[in-house]
Amino acid sequence: MEDDKIMSGPAQRSGWVRADVIAGLITAAVVIPKALAYATIAGLPVEAGLYTVLVPMALYALLGTSRPLSVSTTTTLAILTGAALADMSSHGNPADLVTTAATLTALTGLILVFAGLLRLGFVANFISEPVLVGFKAGIGIVIVVDQLPKLLGIHFAKAGFLHNLVATIQGIPEAALPTVAVGVTTVIVLALLEHFAPRAPAPLLAVAGGIAAMQLLGLERHGVAAVGTVPTGLPPVILPDPQLALALWPAALGIALMSFTESIAAGRAFARSGEPTPQPNRELFATGAANLAGALVGAMPAGGGTTQTAVNRLAGARTKLSGLVTAMAALGTALYLAPYIAKMPDATLAAIVIVYSVSLIQPHEFMDIAKVRRTEFVWALVAAVGVVLLGTLQGIVVAIVVSLVALAHQISDPPVRMLGRKAGTNILRPLTRRHPDDRTIPGLLMLRPEGRIYFANAERAGQKMRALIEETHPKVVAIDMSAVFDFEYTALKMLTQAEKRLRDNDIALWLVNLNPGVLAMVRRSPLGERLGHERMFANLELAIERFQNDR
Repeated sequence: MEDDKIMSGPAQRSGWVRADVIAGLITAAVVIPKALAYATIAGLPVEAGLYTVLVPMALYALLGTSRPLSVSTTTTLAILTGAALADMSSHGNPADLVTTAATLTALTGLILVFAGLLRLGFVANFISEPVLVGFKAGIGIVIVVDQLPKLLGIHFAKAGFLHNLVATIQGIPEAALPTVAVGVTTVIVLALLEHFAPRAPAPLLAVAGGIAAMQLLGLERHGVAAVGTVPTGLPPVILPDPQLALALWPAALGIALMSFTESIAAGRAFARSGEPTPQPNRELFATGAANLAGALVGAMPAGGGTTQTAVNRLAGARTKLSGLVTAMAALGTALYLAPYIAKMPDATLAAIVIVYSVSLIQPHEFMDIAKVRRTEFVWALVAAVGVVLLGTLQGIVVAIVVSLVALAHQISDPPVRMLGRKAGTNILRPLTRRHPDDRTIPGLLMLRPEGRIYFANAERAGQKMRALIEETHPKVVAIDMSAVFDFEYTALKMLTQAEKRLRDNDIALWLVNLNPGVLAMVRRSPLGERLGHERMFANLELAIERFQNDR
């Protein structure tokens, strides 16, 4: 293993082992309570969250490529899982909920494993950063609205986002004050700890405080609901139901994509200088195997979490041993601490979920995007609204579609710059309103298309060039191809036809700065034969000199 190569001496290994054990225990104190809370988001028994820390965490530690990545469930994966299970329930599926969840997790694992074997790691780049910002914000809003009723102690039949929001607001007068007190106190404790003691295991302290209050104050007598029975001991073996695969695979595909996207993002974000960067295809296989193994014990779909990975790294994790320690802590909890978890208030879990879900909503990220590019700000908003109004599973489709449409828009509208000379210099640059003193050369129109020019955008690039030609009436059009890294056959044919039209109007076409691949292609074509060496130049300065000498 790569981790073994960097531990050269016994003293160094001892120090790193100690650091990893401490980091693993600290991470467990944060991850386990959050995993229990996330299980409730998915509508599963709390032990499903515990088993998700136990098995996937251990498998990833053995197979993964990121040293600090902490793999269990996350807010996003939990709500996607809950939406998939709720959808199955709404169709009257008689299958047991735990079996359905195990089938969903197994399908997620299979998709990830096959994607890794097919080397589809590049798929993680299909969701742009602005769209991911909007998607996560939408997820955060949905989770907060979903958990507020538990925090308030009110009950109503769940439906869509707007229905749940209106029902929650209408139910506020009926809120159970003891439950509200527990939830609000938990939120305050978590906020204070995050602000004044960021390294403290805040979720663990909140859970311990909730359990203690339940016991000492007899909160159940005042109507505060508890988690209830949590099985003690090793998890039972759960066999997925193949008959459910057809109904669950679309949800599993979306969950697999988000699992991989979150995992690779967290792994890259917390890789230190000198450490190997996560290998996308190996990460697909590792997280897929972790999910497949987790499905056999009723675990939820798993992936790398940004928050828990940050805790693991900040706590001093050096190798993947810390993940194994976290998994062992989950095993100890299942064997010995389950009876105490059963006495935890539901409002405490809801408060933990709300506090950590709010972190998904980052208004400053929206503002940063808006400052740089308004169009991508709109994409982020569309992704957020898609999740809120259409649902999480449909929202992830919206996020992917928006990303692909954005990509298609960018590549179908290549920039075409008109070049001029900076006053008093030989510097050539695109003409803009910021530099009104830049000058063009009368009779010579210098254009610079950018990017790959091919069948999907060649016509658009040609339209832009024709508009500039009609505006300036040049004698020579010099196209600087230095920023064109690929020139497809359709684009070449259109340029050949354009050259003929220009020649018929007594306008010469020159090509400048062709890269070797494009130059070789042009020379093999009728356009190359027509232009010859005398109308193809190595740089713009040579083209300008030739134009001025010919006048």
